[in-house]
Amino acid sequence: MTHANLRFPASFVWGAATAAYQIEGAVREDGRTPSIWDTFSHTPGKVLGGDTGDVACDHFHRWRDDVRLMADLGIGAYRFSVSWPRVQPTGRGPAVQRGLDFYRALVDELLAHGITPMVTLYHWDLPQELESAFPSGSPAGGGWPERDTAYRFEEYAGIVAGALGDRVELWATLNEPWCSAFLGYGSGVHAPGRTDPEAALRAAHHLNLAHGLGARALRAALPTRARVGVCLNPSAVRPLTPSAADLDARRRIDALANRVFTGPMLRGTYDDDLLADTARITDWSFVRDRDLATARQPLDFLGINYYSPAVVSAAPHADGPRLDGHGAADHSPWPGADSVSFHRAPGELTAMDWPVDPTGLKDLLLEYTAQAPGVPLFVTENGAAYDDKPGAGGQVHDPDRIRYLHGHLTAVHEAILAGADVRGYFLWSLMDNFEWAYGYSKRFGAVYVDYETQERTPKSSAHWYAKVAASGELRAAEE
Repeated sequence: MTHANLRFPASFVWGAATAAYQIEGAVREDGRTPSIWDTFSHTPGKVLGGDTGDVACDHFHRWRDDVRLMADLGIGAYRFSVSWPRVQPTGRGPAVQRGLDFYRALVDELLAHGITPMVTLYHWDLPQELESAFPSGSPAGGGWPERDTAYRFEEYAGIVAGALGDRVELWATLNEPWCSAFLGYGSGVHAPGRTDPEAALRAAHHLNLAHGLGARALRAALPTRARVGVCLNPSAVRPLTPSAADLDARRRIDALANRVFTGPMLRGTYDDDLLADTARITDWSFVRDRDLATARQPLDFLGINYYSPAVVSAAPHADGPRLDGHGAADHSPWPGADSVSFHRAPGELTAMDWPVDPTGLKDLLLEYTAQAPGVPLFVTENGAAYDDKPGAGGQVHDPDRIRYLHGHLTAVHEAILAGADVRGYFLWSLMDNFEWAYGYSKRFGAVYVDYETQERTPKSSAHWYAKVAASGELRAAEE
């Protein structure tokens, strides 16, 4: 059966996204110092294959060619992150102008090719010095569990805004603070690799505070035309059954995956059930007067990152890894939710073993339209990893990714028709890159990267996406 083509609004933004540590390389050039991910990836056993981001995609040296490639593919907007230790090596004090010059030149090149830049200030590469240096006897142990880190972020935000504010209109404070807090300090599968449930909750709060302080610093330094938001990875949480126990499991994970951030950012509060669920871990005394009011800054947009839904139930499995989409770990990233078990959603899987389910994206877009009325939405990450390999002629065909993107763009269109104010879509990712604890074993890119030669080859999905972006129309799939 053939369905009608789907037309997107004429102003809809067609973009692609990357992150600094995943593509830049050049980790010791122009004054850059180690981030927590440099330290983590150089720690034996932390990253698959012993891979590091030392070279990654060498974007630091190849950025002109990469921008030209984006332009050739008709990418209308590019979401990238700034490397904090490249700009402010110790996480405090004056900036390194050479670091800022790299981003100035990158933004100028994007604008020269008609590509709209979106800057993400923090995509997980905290300066190692902020993780290591903390007041003597501090219970937080440095990094995001330490309150001072939020104020260091405020200073950093002002520095970057001062350097790029005349060129960039779209700004995101944080990317996926859930991962920073709960994978970095709870399960330990992300940098800095700590496994302390109270530290994870402290980190979550200080990330909320940093968002508010950073948004305020951005607005103080930016022209009034600039738009400030944040990129979250809310979970589409579904109960395995309609039983009361499974519905309570859903509530617990919704609190930890979603409301721990949207409560402060959208409503200026932590919900009572979240505080009750985690009371045996912490009394939340690190939350000070005015913190929640600071976290609740006006949002010009809300970025939604989505890959797969979560299916949960009560009564955890006695053995086996947690199927929560974040890899098996000895420590849980869900403090206060030990009674919850995760289950694999039905349907085909990507190379990450993540189920393909576009309905979760539509559900989230409609949910956050209701939660944040009047706040425009962007899909700031969406994509899939597959085992892409060049064929005999050097071309890379990835029909599974095309089907994935088609399904999820259809879900975006359905959400728009249902009333969601979705302004754009950023494909994750522009190119294959360092996939965090998975190293270079997983390929999310629309562009294939040969890590030996650094040659870039657009995959079939890149050409397909270029056609969709050029026409603003999603052609009907034959079923």
